Amino acid sequence: QVQLVESGGGLVQAGGSLRLSCAASGRIFSINVMGWYRQGPGKQRELVASITTGGLTNYADSVKGRFTISRDNPKNTVYLQMNSLKPEDTAVYYCHLFDPSTAVGSWGQGTQVTVSS
Repeated sequence: QVQLVESGGGLVQAGGSLRLSCAASGRIFSINVMGWYRQGPGKQRELVASITTGGLTNYADSVKGRFTISRDNPKNTVYLQMNSLKPEDTAVYYCHLFDPSTAVGSWGQGTQVTVSS
């Protein structure tokens, strides 16, 4: 089993920055994909960004150029640097880890990000 613990959410004014962190523990396959999803009020959960163990990244169009995902493989930790935040970025952000050896995805508990206008 995999446990994911997120941190770094909070309240920020539009134009500000936040950095989210997610530490994974447990039975983690050496090759995996970690990412961040978000769910805003009344919206479906959507992918924000993902990164493979090898460093390949993928971003939602809405965050390209503003958010940067990175990871520290020895620490099994993924980060999301969020700059130029907008009120529409307000959501609960969830960390996700996909293990290709089992085809199982694991979720963190979520961290609230609120951007005020």
